[in-house]
Amino acid sequence: SAADGTINFTGEITDAGCNTSVNGSSATTGDVDMGKVVKTSFKGVGSTVDGSASSTGFTIEMDDCPSTITSVTFKFDGQNENGDDTVLALTAGANSATGVGIQLYDKDRNVIQLAKASAPYTITNTGAGSTNSLPFYAKYIQTQNTVTTGPANSVATFTVNY
Repeated sequence: SAADGTINFTGEITDAGCNTSVNGSSATTGDVDMGKVVKTSFKGVGSTVDGSASSTGFTIEMDDCPSTITSVTFKFDGQNENGDDTVLALTAGANSATGVGIQLYDKDRNVIQLAKASAPYTITNTGAGSTNSLPFYAKYIQTQNTVTTGPANSVATFTVNY
């Protein structure tokens, strides 16, 4: 049968990248403490909490970057909430909270879509011993009419694209 279209896949294999770590930990796995949020703080589906709990900052460090790297994007992957690729689902458990998920935001506080490249981050410091601390944010968002209490944890992996 005849083809209906063509997809060209493009990319490049590089000889070196940056070393990554989370929250200055020197480790590629890090924890982001989202704090405790009162369930009545949510005002309906799509609402987030105002005030000090409105967003939690975290950083991904890009260290020892070669001078050829001037910009990177990030791709976050994780279980989405009911098909909404802008919300990370909470890790299910017998006593886990329900009715909320976690949204990730870039340096400009724009929502990061799961499984898609983030906005680019500029790499300004390169060479041995260099560090670039790149900011991200996370916040809880109400996803269902009813919010229940309990642990509200989630997991995302990230990939750096040079």
